[in-house]
Amino acid sequence: MSTKPTIFIIGGTGAQGIPVITGLVQDGAYAVRVLTRDPNSRRAKHLLTLGPDVSLIPGTFTSEADLRAGFQGCWGAFINIDGFATGEAMETFWTYRCYELAIECGIKFYVHGNLDYGYKLGGYDARFRCGHYDGKGRMGEWILSQNASDKKRMKAALFTTGPYIEMALAPFTPMAPRVEVGEASGEQVVTWRVPLGEKGGVPHVSLDDCAYYVRWLFDNPERADGMNLAVAVDHIHYSEVASAFEKVTGRKAKHVDVDLETYFSTGHWGMTASLPTGYTVDSKSPALMSLKDNFTGFWRLWQGSGSNQGVVKRDYALLDEIHPNRIKSVEEFFRRENEKAKADGRGSLWEAVDNARPILKIHEDGSLRSAQKGRM
Repeated sequence: MSTKPTIFIIGGTGAQGIPVITGLVQDGAYAVRVLTRDPNSRRAKHLLTLGPDVSLIPGTFTSEADLRAGFQGCWGAFINIDGFATGEAMETFWTYRCYELAIECGIKFYVHGNLDYGYKLGGYDARFRCGHYDGKGRMGEWILSQNASDKKRMKAALFTTGPYIEMALAPFTPMAPRVEVGEASGEQVVTWRVPLGEKGGVPHVSLDDCAYYVRWLFDNPERADGMNLAVAVDHIHYSEVASAFEKVTGRKAKHVDVDLETYFSTGHWGMTASLPTGYTVDSKSPALMSLKDNFTGFWRLWQGSGSNQGVVKRDYALLDEIHPNRIKSVEEFFRRENEKAKADGRGSLWEAVDNARPILKIHEDGSLRSAQKGRM
């Protein structure tokens, strides 16, 4: 049995979980135990290729027996519950139980995968109500409040992220690009049609940087105790995204600002807007929030957060201190992705977008498509 600190992980096969686990085990400092519903999935099998310090435990976070089995004997925990499986109400309950069972089982340092509590940050203005953000953010506040009296047994911190900047290059995401053909020129143009407004800004997060930040939290539990480490590359407008894409690839790109009704009546969102936020949620649940209602609040958050002056803010000086080599602009991110695309045989950033593949687990698994078919 390994004598190095072992960290129990929920959400390990997700887009964020894979780089986080990579960052924890790449130098042999930690072992990780990953809870997964399907140990035979492509993502679960990929985690095992990271080395002998990664182990899988079959089960679900909606089982107390599975949670106890996962926590038992571990030093730390990184808990990032999939709200798009459970919905907001069930995520709330299982976040309570994860925290409580972690203390029961002797965990010493607990990190909650968090999102901004936008509804509260916006003054409880209904425009900013976004269920999958509020569900995590509300519980993050509870964890830090509760932990004030629990810290002698277990320290805790929040890791607050935002929309992954990788989602700007992937299909089926809220900011998925489209390759369109100009009517006059016939030239292909990479286009982002998103309802951001003139002065909005999305605090995009790089998944590569997530690996560094979470490793920092576990390496520095005394300083991290009670911290809400809220991260981002920058508050990014999609005119910047288009401009940076043109600089890096030499291909035409543009941002088209659309209103919310247009956004939810076309493409992927036109087909899924009426589905619940949480593909296992009972369609008759009074706690149900449709994807349209949820992502309306999501986009209004970013419309009200431009230039790091509005609802959702970040302390970029702190992030520079913690991670001096962090990605600091969308152009820097695109240049790195361009090199990655060349290295792994996808040609270039342009070709990677033209042949884009899903980044979010929900789309790779087909869970949303299954839910859509089941409700027809």
